[in-house]
Amino acid sequence: MAQKVKIGILGGTFDPIHLGHLVLAEQVREKLKLDRVIFIPSASPPHKTNRKLSSAKDRFRMTVLALEGNPKFSISDMELKREGLSYTVDTLRTLKKTYRNSEIFFLTGSDVLDEIDTWKDPEQIYKLVKVVIAIRPGFDDFDPKEYYARKGIIIPITGVDISSTKIRNMVKSRKSIRYLVPAKVEEYIKKKKLYRNHPSKQAG
Repeated sequence: MAQKVKIGILGGTFDPIHLGHLVLAEQVREKLKLDRVIFIPSASPPHKTNRKLSSAKDRFRMTVLALEGNPKFSISDMELKREGLSYTVDTLRTLKKTYRNSEIFFLTGSDVLDEIDTWKDPEQIYKLVKVVIAIRPGFDDFDPKEYYARKGIIIPITGVDISSTKIRNMVKSRKSIRYLVPAKVEEYIKKKKLYRNHPSKQAG
């Protein structure tokens, strides 16, 4: 019997995508020997309704630019095409049907452990796929015996102390974001004048 293809899934608003996202995806891909990682920009994440996102077009384009040069990375616009809020469990159900003969790994950070019980059907998420919890230095203050941590695959990764929120605030303050995002993403943000007057209260 042919070995199943191992696919990693990394979702997020990617507003903007930054090196922390890429480091997480690459290190988990390498450690779990994933054949590919699919990045899925979300349209309307339920937990980020208090902040107006950049356009789907801009976030998708920045993600495309960030993934250039890595044949193991790809992007899907499935959530951007879907109407309504973007629930992880709905996306994973669709992916399971699309990749029937694959083993799917849902990649996320340890900060999600504080909120995953508020997600839609968290138990179903764990039944559909293997949940990978990436732990970066400084974010390891959690109980590995906690219910959702224990059910997942915990993988330590190299820390990159940056977030989309910090990047938006830095752009707004006219500070350099060089080396925090891929060069082409930095160029795109400058060209489109993104985040100049961006309200940045929500982490990402």
